[in-house]
Amino acid sequence: MSRNYNYRITVTPTGVPEDGMALRLPFSFDATNHDDIIGLIERARAASGLSPDAAASMVVGLKLLSEVMLREKANPLFDPLRGGVKEFIGALKERGRDRQ
Repeated sequence: MSRNYNYRITVTPTGVPEDGMALRLPFSFDATNHDDIIGLIERARAASGLSPDAAASMVVGLKLLSEVMLREKANPLFDPLRGGVKEFIGALKERGRDRQ
């Protein structure tokens, strides 16, 4: 039996809007994942070779997308991505093991 981790994801605009652009309010949504995303971010920051922010962005984006793909197995929308995402996750895990 796997544990679910529950998150509130918030996207907050930073900086000053360009001329004519409206100021956007933060956007939040709830997400559930079978992995500890915060733990994965910490490991990716140590092992990915990316900047801390790039590593966090990669993990959050990848885990949100892959969880939706897992929950929507029958949805053909994700068919073009399935093989590539699986291969990428495998390579990322291997890279993490190599750096331990």
